[in-house]
Amino acid sequence: MHLQQRTKAEQLKTKSLAHQAHGHATRSVLRVLATTDLHMNMTSFDYYADRPDQAIGLTRTASLIRAARQEARQSGAEVLLFDNGDALQGTLLGDWAADQPGPQHPLLSAFEKLGYDAIALGNHDFSFGLPVLEAIVEHAPFPVLCGNLRRMGRAQVWRPWTVLKRRMRVGGEEVPLRVGVFSILPPQTARWEAHHLDGQVEVADSISTARTCIAELRDRGCDLVIALAHSGLGDAEPAPMSENVVIQLAALEGVDAIVAGHTHMLFPADIPDPVAGMDLQKGLIHGKPVVMPGTAGTHLGVIDLTLERDAAGWNIVAKSGQLRSVRPAHPDAGPVPEDPEMMQVCRAGHTRTRRRAASPVGRTEQALHSYFTFCGLGRGLTLVAAAQAAALRPVLKDSELEDLPLLSSVAPSKFGGRAGPRHFTDVPRGDVFLRHVSDLHVFPNELRAVVVSGAQLRNWLEMSAAVYRHIDGARDADLIDPQATGHNFDVLHGVTYEIDPSCPPRFNLGGHRTGNETGRIRNLCHHGTPVTPDQAFVVAVNNYRANGGGNFPIPRQSPAIQLPRMSIGAVVRDYLSGALERDPLEGAPASFSLTGFHGRAAVLRTGPGAAKYLDELAAFKPEPLGLDDRGFLRIRLWP
Repeated sequence: MHLQQRTKAEQLKTKSLAHQAHGHATRSVLRVLATTDLHMNMTSFDYYADRPDQAIGLTRTASLIRAARQEARQSGAEVLLFDNGDALQGTLLGDWAADQPGPQHPLLSAFEKLGYDAIALGNHDFSFGLPVLEAIVEHAPFPVLCGNLRRMGRAQVWRPWTVLKRRMRVGGEEVPLRVGVFSILPPQTARWEAHHLDGQVEVADSISTARTCIAELRDRGCDLVIALAHSGLGDAEPAPMSENVVIQLAALEGVDAIVAGHTHMLFPADIPDPVAGMDLQKGLIHGKPVVMPGTAGTHLGVIDLTLERDAAGWNIVAKSGQLRSVRPAHPDAGPVPEDPEMMQVCRAGHTRTRRRAASPVGRTEQALHSYFTFCGLGRGLTLVAAAQAAALRPVLKDSELEDLPLLSSVAPSKFGGRAGPRHFTDVPRGDVFLRHVSDLHVFPNELRAVVVSGAQLRNWLEMSAAVYRHIDGARDADLIDPQATGHNFDVLHGVTYEIDPSCPPRFNLGGHRTGNETGRIRNLCHHGTPVTPDQAFVVAVNNYRANGGGNFPIPRQSPAIQLPRMSIGAVVRDYLSGALERDPLEGAPASFSLTGFHGRAAVLRTGPGAAKYLDELAAFKPEPLGLDDRGFLRIRLWP
């Protein structure tokens, strides 16, 4: 699709933009453009599968940015461009770039060439550690913002807010406009990244920080205040140190527009249960325009603010938020083309990343994929679990913990969901390369170990089982709750158990007890013997979960075991290469099975690549139902 061949809806938006400014001598329009959660998807390429992906990438989002900016300027509107965090980590290109000293980071080079006015930090931007982050952003050619996380002991390279000064054309004159911009991220960041941040940062509540930033910016004469909130929608009712606060933020007096993110959702979009105060047609929450542009460069957020000037100053008289996709919904439109300048910026890093990703590691005699993880069929998870156990056993040897049963907890890194139908691990049988190691475990996590009781272990599994929908007899009900995230589905290897989705969960997706103490976990056994509440286990786990990530209270409440620093990615690589001994968990029985369906079917939504592995689902009598409107393969299961 040529950029001039826009959909009718986009053409109407452009005409409306021009109408808002013209014919009103005292009016002008400010357009705010935003990306979020890029996760270093700079290119339209899947480095794990080593193939192009037309649905992602800043190289395509850049074309949307240039088109939206051109539309605005043709109508006399001013434009601001922001990124909302979690930009620096998430692909093999990001891993390569973080290892490169010296020249400017390729993403910051791209942002500079595209004319970004400010960027926010997200929780994953701290995943490589403070020295790496500071080296990357220290000389950024634009403000880098983070309001509720403060560096201790030395000057910080980010700031809580900034003031952008623009001149708006009104009635033939240029009138100054001062725009205040601040940023927040989940306060849990300090806990999730404790191995990098302990003793080096202080974190504050998001809403309290927002109030302070709004007041300071208004005191400095700002006419508008924009929040870059690396945060999801969350609940309307305030609670201290909440992870997702956008609905609460929109209710604050003094904030005029919000860019949201973190949860990889889309707003405005078809939200199944919109809460009071949401206007999905205009992209408003409590009357404030809000955009949440997904992840990986799939969408661009566009906020238009029509401003009117009077003797008292600037007033907002019209406002809207919308999303633009790199894969337009119009049936005759192909993907948005890649931007040539951005392709040039990425060229060297892209080539070197692919070369490094092709480094040989070992072999696998069976395919390792995540298409059927929620059915208890996850060979990739089993391999990662075995690798974690193999790295941990030598540390426990000759200690007082050596004789305790060793379990290993792993959740899928790639599970479809909001990231789309191609976001699944798929390592084919045969030679294994470095890109496959990253496909098995995407995040730069470190290995941890905790001691838990049998009662804690059961609650751990009950929290994990919250991802399943309540199967109540409805025909072709989805197996997995669409609001759930797969990285909160821990599979505990070394025990066996059944999950019964026909019963209500003990925990909701936020980690709070529901009052249904019966729960969903049945027949929890170790080596065929029922697990008792006071039985003790050692569990290998990643640092994110050990620090309470995903609202799992169990690992964080458990005694930690001191370990040398071990990257899980390196552990998996060493296991595949033979540098670590094969672990008994690799050959253990499947950890869990599904029960309680009583002749009722459920529908699994998985990647279309699962079609070549359907024989693995034979026990579920699978019936493929075709692709849904997002491209997921629907399979009816008879557990």
